[in-house]
Order: sequence, then structure tokens, then C-alpha cells
Amino acid sequence: MPSASIQTLVPVLIAATSYSALWAQTHLADPVMPTGAATVEVTATRFPEDPAKVPASITVYSAKELSDRGATDLRSALALAAGVCIAPGGDGGPASSVPEFWGLKEFDAFLLVVDGVPWGGAFNPALSTLSLEGVARIEVQRGAAPVLYGATSFVGVIHIIRSLPASAQGAVRLSLGTHGSGGAAVTLQLPSWLGVDSSLIVDHDKQGFEDPRTSFTRDHLLWRNQRQALDGVFRFDLEGSAVDQQPASPFPRVGTALTNQVPLDANHNPAGAFLNDRRLTFTTGYDRALRDSTPWTTTLSISRARQDAFRGFLTDVSDTTPNAHGFRERIDLTDVYFDSHLTWTQKPGFKVVAGLDHLHGQGSGRGGDFDYTANLDGSNPPPGALLPNQADIRINDRRDFSGLYGFAQWQAFPRLVVEAGLRLTRADEARRTATLDFASSTLDAGSDQKTTTRLSGSAGVTWTAWQAGEDRLNAFTGIRSTFKPGAIDFGLDSGAQILAPETATSYDLGLKAELMSRRLAVEVSAFLMDFQNLVVPQSVDGSPVLTNSGSSRFQGLEASAAFRITGDLSARAAYSYHDSRFRDYQKDFGSGTLTQLAGKRLEMSPYHLGGLGCAYAPARGPLATAELNYVGAVFLDQRNTAPSGGYALFAASLGWRERAWELRISGQNLTDRRKPVSESELGDAQYYILPGRQVKASLRHRF
Repeated sequence: MPSASIQTLVPVLIAATSYSALWAQTHLADPVMPTGAATVEVTATRFPEDPAKVPASITVYSAKELSDRGATDLRSALALAAGVCIAPGGDGGPASSVPEFWGLKEFDAFLLVVDGVPWGGAFNPALSTLSLEGVARIEVQRGAAPVLYGATSFVGVIHIIRSLPASAQGAVRLSLGTHGSGGAAVTLQLPSWLGVDSSLIVDHDKQGFEDPRTSFTRDHLLWRNQRQALDGVFRFDLEGSAVDQQPASPFPRVGTALTNQVPLDANHNPAGAFLNDRRLTFTTGYDRALRDSTPWTTTLSISRARQDAFRGFLTDVSDTTPNAHGFRERIDLTDVYFDSHLTWTQKPGFKVVAGLDHLHGQGSGRGGDFDYTANLDGSNPPPGALLPNQADIRINDRRDFSGLYGFAQWQAFPRLVVEAGLRLTRADEARRTATLDFASSTLDAGSDQKTTTRLSGSAGVTWTAWQAGEDRLNAFTGIRSTFKPGAIDFGLDSGAQILAPETATSYDLGLKAELMSRRLAVEVSAFLMDFQNLVVPQSVDGSPVLTNSGSSRFQGLEASAAFRITGDLSARAAYSYHDSRFRDYQKDFGSGTLTQLAGKRLEMSPYHLGGLGCAYAPARGPLATAELNYVGAVFLDQRNTAPSGGYALFAASLGWRERAWELRISGQNLTDRRKPVSESELGDAQYYILPGRQVKASLRHRF
């Protein structure tokens, strides 16, 4: 999908505005704000269910709440979620992010789902290509999801659910921001054709940063369609994303602290560095009710993605020549997801989901690496054309996950709900690698294959301890056991050997209260998770590789409250205490001697997370939001010798809303904190820094 600029969207926006005026005259005399969806979830059960009845920590963010808060990306949408911390950027580029759940910040430990389909397929979540335009709601589940999806989650699920074509809200958006940022978007409910309800979303966004050599541009298109056919509903979507990124450089640590030899926004990439993503996805499905009114749902999604990378990292914080290592690589990915399941809900108090799914992933990477010299202040970067590859490196990996699953929910008594699920998964993976060293003309090739078949499952209980009218107090507890093949990042130093599968068993319990006629929702929970073979990065001879890390334990407490103070004024608060530690992991830090890390905290995992925010958002009149986030102190290293203090972030917005339009000025990181937020898995002992202050003005027109 070719990249576009804002200028290319101007004709589209003019046409959309004209279309909106005509549509308003014929369909809508008085445009209104979207009201959002009812408070239900489908992530944990695959059928609509009240989150208060589910024995898991689930938060639902409606389109109305996201609009009231002015949330436009994943980080701002989940800023007030308990137990979740979204670090912007990372090795995936400035358009990506690194989510943390339950104190674990691993790029594939959580599951990203978009309209019921794992987004990123059998490999890693495709965060850089994610757009929140047209979102109907976001469901966030904290904890494992071992049963209902082909790709499992250990610590959390983020489920993005977009509006169906028949309910799409027409809108136009324009935005301008600091550092040359800006964007435009249009959402249209198209006229029906051949009985097909159809909607179209086109959006373009550019984001700049303090470093003029760091930025990203994202173009996105989503065409959704749905038609009644053969006693059911046939649906198909076509979605494309093009993301062009100029990557930032992580900040190096020397000894126990970040170095003072490198300026804050220095960029050590070669000139012309890029990290570009292209993703095209076709999703189709058919939903119908069988003779006994049993819903039968079938979904097929096929995705083709390509990533082109040219970038580099410091290897030595000095003027040594060379002091940096770079690579060129092209990664091609094909993902296929198929799911078909039945849902029995006819018997009062008893619901069953049973189905099968298959997740196929095929990936190949080809490129080469090179050494070069970078000035520590990032000035005068060497031209990329003058940096020839030193090797030809190829990686091929195929993954197939086939599963049979069943899930049942039983309301044993008026106040007691019991649920359990079981999944049988066969995971088959094959990998081949080959490296041709140009200097020595030697070829190093290898291959590996691994097949794992095993059960995973979950069980839980929800008990309504007290109820008076609409107010209630529910207690819940659950246990979950899951596994997943070890992560692969297609880095050029990836070995042929397939890592051992990651496995985890987790326990959680908590209270969910809805008070004051459901205007106040409070949740308190505790969890414990024992993790085996956690995949972690390490450096071998200066090159980054992934390895299994033995056993780890994650435990903590989380609390949240959401309060609708008045019809226009709302508030959220969240606090989490996470204790994440190695239990048995011996690592060689380059001295030839193994160091036992048992009892050490995982790097970049804070004890404390907190958030407090309020939003005043009437249907007409002034708008105002304010949000404060706190991230506690962390250790930058696995030996816990390099501490980094905690920090607070402040975001706010002011605006004005009328029936058909909204003007808003918003700011992120208004205190301009520049703390390390995630560790690079490509550059040894290097950390991505929180972007500086960002201010944006946006105008939205609804029709």
C-alpha cells in the first residue's frame, strides 16, 4: 500500500464533507454524539457477558469514554487502566509501543486482538500498524487467556472492537501538532450496494519528535462490509496499513547509570535509516443460527506483511572506530487464522462454547550486517550507501497452532456462577537459518523442528456476596494454565535452535463492586503467576539473542475505580503493586562464570503504578480533561545494580463541543519528563527514553 501525505487526502476530505452535508440533509436532522456500547465483554467468553460476572479482571472502554477523554492511540486509551503500562516506541519503532501487564514487559506475553482476530498472527503483535479510528470499544483483560484464541496470552489481552458498517458514525478529523505532526481522517457509512451494508475509514497521521531524525507516518484504510445471506450474515473486511518510520536510538547505560557522554536525543543510526511496515489483511466470516437457535460463527483472516529495516546501534560508548553495528533486513510474514465455533445459550443459566481453530504463520528474513562509526552526539551520520554488508543472512520460520477448545459457564445458584475451559493445542514449528560470511566465504547453516501437543485451561467462580437493587458486590477467583512456543524476532542473530516453550500457571482473586446505582465501579484483585522458560534478551559476543530464563514469579495487587460523578463529569483512578522476580536463572554476563539471579527483580519492572484522571465532557459546551500517571522506580539491569527513579506524567486537554463538531487542544507529558521506559532487545544495555512534551490541536466533524 503506497504511502500518502496530507495533501493527497485533501480531495478525499472535501468530498467527505460534501457527502456528509448531503447525508445529514437526508438522514439526520440533528447529529448527536456516539453513545458507545452497552457494558458487555466478549474477550473472556466469546459471547456477550456482563464483566462483573466473569472471574477475571476486565475493563471495557466505550467509544464515548474514549471520545470524552480525547484518547486517540493505545497509550492514551489505557493510561488509566489498572496494572497496565504502555511504553511508547521501542525496537518496533516510534509508531510502536511496549505494553506491560502484571509487571511483565515482554513483547509477545500479551495478546492483541482486533475484531476477534489475533493482530500479528502466530508471531508478535503488530502494534505499529494499529489504528483506533472507528473503534466501538476496547476490552482489556488482565491475566492469561489460555482457551479461546489460537495465540495465547500469559498476562493480558487487548481487544479492539470496531463499529459494524450499519452503525458506523460518519466523521472527519483534522489535527496539527508540535514537531511537524499532523493528521487527517474520514469515516463514511457508504450507501448500500446489492444489499451490502458498507463503511469506509481512511486516515493519515504523521508524528514528529525532538530529534529531527525520528518520526513516523501511518496511512490506514479499512473497508467493512456485511450482508444478510442464506439465513445468516456474511461479512468481509479489507484493511491496509503503511507505516514509514525513522527510528530513534536507545540511550546507552555504562556501568550502573545512563551515560552522560551522549546527548539526550542523539540519533546514532546511519543516514537514511528506516523501519517501514506494510500490512494487508482480508477477513471474512459467516454467522448464522442453527435450527435450535444455536449461533454458529466462522471467521477466516489472511494477512500479508512486509517489514524493511535499515538501522544501527552503538556497541561502544567511545570514539573507537568502529563503535556501532547495523543491519539491513527484509522480513516477509504471512498469517492465516481460522476459527469456527458454536455457542449454546438455550438452557437458562448454562452457556457453552465449543470450536476449533488454526493459526498459521510463515516468516522469512533476509539481510546483512555491518560495522560503522557514529559520533556520540549523533552528528554527521555516515551515509548508508557507503556501508556494505559483511554477510548474507537468511532466516525462515513456520508455525502452525491447531486447537480444539470448549468453554462452559453455569449459574449454579442465583448468586453463584461457575465457569471452566479446556484447550488441546498442537504446536508445530520448523526453522532454517544460513549465514554466508563474505570475508571468510564460510557458510554456517542449521535447522530445527519442534512439535508440542498439550492441554491448557482455566476455571473460575464468581459469587454475588451482596445485592440491593442495582448495587452489588461480587467476589471472584480463578486459575489458568497456559503455554506458548518461544518468541522469535527474526533478528539477524537468531539461531537455528527453537527455544523451549514458555509455560505459566496463574491464580487470581478479587472483588468487584457496583454502587450508587452503578455510577461507581470498584475492583480490587490479587494475582500470583509462576512462569517457566520466560524468553529474555541477552548479548553474546556483542550480538543480541533470545534465550529461555528458567523460572520466574509474578505477584501483586491491583485496584481501580470508575465514577460517573454527573452525567457530564467522570473520573477514574488506578493503583498497582507488582513484584516480579527471577526464581532460578543462571546467566553468563561475559566473564565465563554463571551468576545466579534468583530473587532479583526483572529489569524495567516497577513496584508501583498509579493513575488518576477526570473528564468533563457535555454534549455541548466546554471540554476539559486532566490525567496524572505515576511509574515507580525500576532497575535497569538484571543484577539490580542500576536503579532508575520513579516519575509522574501529566496530560490535559481543553476544548469546545457542539452537536456536530468538536475542537480540542491536548498535551501529553506536559512536565517534559525524559525517563527510560523500555529496554532494547537489539542494542545491549540501551533504553528507549520517554518522548518529550507533545501538544496537538484537533477538529472533528460528525454527521
